[in-house]
Amino acid sequence: MAGVSMKSIKLRIKSMESTKQITKAMEMVASSKLRRAQERVLAARPYFEILYDTLNTIANNTEDFSSPYLEKRPVKKSCYVVIGGDRGLAGGFNHNVLHLAESLMEGKTACVVPIGKKVLEFFRSRGVEIVTDVYATAADVHVGDCFTASKMLSKGFLDGEFDEIYVVYTNFVSMLSQTPAALPLLPLEYHPRPGDKPSDCLTLYEPDSVSVFDAIIPEYLGGLIYGALCESVTSEHGARRTAMDAATKNAEEMISDLSIKYNRARQGAITQEITEIVAGADA
Repeated sequence: MAGVSMKSIKLRIKSMESTKQITKAMEMVASSKLRRAQERVLAARPYFEILYDTLNTIANNTEDFSSPYLEKRPVKKSCYVVIGGDRGLAGGFNHNVLHLAESLMEGKTACVVPIGKKVLEFFRSRGVEIVTDVYATAADVHVGDCFTASKMLSKGFLDGEFDEIYVVYTNFVSMLSQTPAALPLLPLEYHPRPGDKPSDCLTLYEPDSVSVFDAIIPEYLGGLIYGALCESVTSEHGARRTAMDAATKNAEEMISDLSIKYNRARQGAITQEITEIVAGADA
C-alpha cells in the first residue's frame, strides 16, 4: 500500500514540476514583452498631449468658439470602446475591465466596439450590440486601426448614432498595480485656462480655426484610443507576469510539501520492511 502511495506522490511531483516550467516560461515571456510595451507607452504619450494642447489653444483663443464635437445633447445611446485581452491567465485583468464596462452600461442603451477576444465573447454572450468586430484580436490592432476606428466613431457621433463615446481600458500604474479606467471621448471637454485671451494667439489657421479644430478631433481621438491600447497591453503583460510568478511560487511550495510526504511514505515503507525482516528472523 505504501508503494502505491509513493508512486502516486512521485507522479504528482513530476506533474507539478512540468507546470512550474510552463509558468516560469510564461513569466519570462511576459517580462520581456512588458519592457517593450512600457517603451511604447512612453513613446505614444507626447503625440496626443501635443494635439490636446493644440485643441485647447484653438478653443481658448477663438471668440464665440463652437464645434459639433463639443455639443452635449440628451443621451439616447452610448458607445463604449472596451479594450481587453485575447487570452486569460492574467489574474483579474479581463474581469476588472469588463466589470467596469458593464457597470457603466447598466440602465443605458449602449453598443460596444470590442478590442480583444475576451471582450467580444463577453458582450456577445450577453446580447449587447456590437458595432464592429474588426478589432476583435487586440494583438493585431495597430496605430492605423486606432485612427480608422476614431474616424468611424467621430462620424457616428456627428450623424447622431451615438450621443456619447467612452473608452474603457486598464491603466498601468506599476508592475504590481493595474487599475481599470473609463475616459470620455465625445462630446469633447476642454478646460479654459485662466488669463487666456483671443488676442494672445499668434497662430493663423487656414481656412479657419474651427475647421482645423474639427479636422484634428479624429486624429486626437485616435491618439487617445492608441494610448489606451498601449496602457492596456502593458497592464496585461504586467498582470500576467504577476500571476505566473505567483503560480510558480505556489508550484514550488506544493513540490516541497509533496517531497516531504514522499520522504515520509518512503521512510514508512522502509520501517515496515525492517519490521517484517526482524519478525521473520525471530520466527
